[in-house]
Amino acid sequence: MSIIANTTVISNFACIGQSDILRQLHKEIYISAEVYEEIQTGLDEGYLFYTSLNDQIYPFSHLGWIKLTSLSDDKEFRLFGKLPSRLHKGESSCLSIAYHRKWLFLTDDRDARIQAEHLGIRFSGTIGCLILAIEHRICTSEQANNWLNQMIKKGYHSPVNDLMLLLNL
Repeated sequence: MSIIANTTVISNFACIGQSDILRQLHKEIYISAEVYEEIQTGLDEGYLFYTSLNDQIYPFSHLGWIKLTSLSDDKEFRLFGKLPSRLHKGESSCLSIAYHRKWLFLTDDRDARIQAEHLGIRFSGTIGCLILAIEHRICTSEQANNWLNQMIKKGYHSPVNDLMLLLNL
């Protein structure tokens, strides 16, 4: 199954220098052109952790594992235009693409997750990725908790501060 990510999940991993965890988990992730614009705006605003992402985005890097995609047909554009205006363009584009292409959607945004649930789109987020990293033995639970706490210190509003509460050990 293909995966499309909103800015939030990518930002949480990038801000602690761990975006490669997403590559290890999913091999490739798509972002919409609107999400790419949000990343560029973040760079302009001084979020320098986005700098390393440009080397990971295809087609800008031929080795990129983050694939750039766009809204591509009338149905995707129509849903994009109908989604609530409180959503950012990145969230709306990802929702529309995920819905019409039957892709998994990665986001931590509450309103985007509500819309995904309403539309029947499968979704996950930063916490789900950290748990998956533990389950796939990419890291230990202690390391994942360390990363989570680093993300929280950088501004991530996590629903939990200890992943052990969510693990079935």
